[in-house]
Amino acid sequence: MAYDNLSTDELRGLHARMIDEYADVKARNLSLNMARGKPAADQLDLSTPLLSVITSPEDCFAEDGTDCRNYGVLKGLPEARRLMAPMLDDDPDNVLIGGNASLILMYDVITWGWEFGVNGSAPWRTYDSVKWICPVPGYDRHFSITEHFGIEMIPVPLGTDGPDMDEVERIVASDERVKGIWCVPKYSNPSGITYSDETVRRLASMPCAASDFRIMWDNAYAVHHLYDDAVEQDQLLDIGVACREAGNPDRYVKFASTSKVTLPGAGIAGIATSPTNAEDLTSHLRVCCINGDKMNQLRHVKFLRDAEGIAAHMSKHAAILRPKFELVDRKLTEGLVDVGGCTWTKPRGGYFVMFNAPEGTAKRIVALAKEAGVILTGAGSTWPYGNDPHDSDIRIAPSLPPLEELEQALDVFVCCVKLAYLEKLLGA
Repeated sequence: MAYDNLSTDELRGLHARMIDEYADVKARNLSLNMARGKPAADQLDLSTPLLSVITSPEDCFAEDGTDCRNYGVLKGLPEARRLMAPMLDDDPDNVLIGGNASLILMYDVITWGWEFGVNGSAPWRTYDSVKWICPVPGYDRHFSITEHFGIEMIPVPLGTDGPDMDEVERIVASDERVKGIWCVPKYSNPSGITYSDETVRRLASMPCAASDFRIMWDNAYAVHHLYDDAVEQDQLLDIGVACREAGNPDRYVKFASTSKVTLPGAGIAGIATSPTNAEDLTSHLRVCCINGDKMNQLRHVKFLRDAEGIAAHMSKHAAILRPKFELVDRKLTEGLVDVGGCTWTKPRGGYFVMFNAPEGTAKRIVALAKEAGVILTGAGSTWPYGNDPHDSDIRIAPSLPPLEELEQALDVFVCCVKLAYLEKLLGA
């Protein structure tokens, strides 16, 4: 029976039983982690051959004869730019290969605008304040970058088709200090939604008070499908094409990396943007960098080869991840049938499930889980400044634990949700 329909005495009795169940869980002395979207060991094993594709000096040369052991080629090897182009929905000529992580490139782009201005505009640091639109729930590391620069973050609700565009359009049209928006447009972190074509076109065409407004298009999960039909069913309109068609060719900067394709921390990352943006950004990058890790670029090209090679490799990832996401949905469906106010996403790709707990209980659930040996992403982390006004959002990251451990962690999670909700109903 739904907890909301129970009498006070029935709730107290159920609460007492849940206290005993929680004590039994704590006695297991578990140490399980669902905090970050890390690939599991068997996923990393898929890319171990990457480390041995170069075995001799003759293997160290790019297709144009460049010795990848030496200096040069700031924008990245041509074959590496071709490899990353499909992940960025762009032409290889518009791709710039960075280091091992797209997050660093995002930080560099913000620094570009902050210190020097964008394409001749005033540096953002010269404004009395700078503002940024942050769709919520969103990615905590994005928020950390803008917070680090002292940029005021404006939360805007993220729906099933993308951010609330009526609100976004209102904000960007009214204040030239609003300089950008964070977007994870495909299998969004953490909700798993994909932006609709209409949302992409509205982002590209909306009137902005700031001529240097930038869409930070973090397409981190472009190839991270869970199902074979996802390529056809979950297509994302290219923001670059949409911006050019709308007459705003410089509005976007796209990001992607192989961090969850091959080896996190040892992958390659790329930017795709307009030629004007690329030339301005490169003029600053060449001051601090002669080139990226061309040997790593070459390793990735030899290992992944092309778009078809990436797709085949990612289908192996999907075979490992899909049962974990299906287990999350099954355990939550079976375990929380009587708990009101709970919803969660059923993503077709990406790395996360967004769980909406009964309002006012998320922090309590996370704390109970930690005490019982299960680490979750901090409650509130999906909002700027860690401030979820509803105390509801919890990001579940099921990728790292083996299935057996994930099942244990989900049982603990369900127990904690029930206990926290009963405490709320009883005013405990």
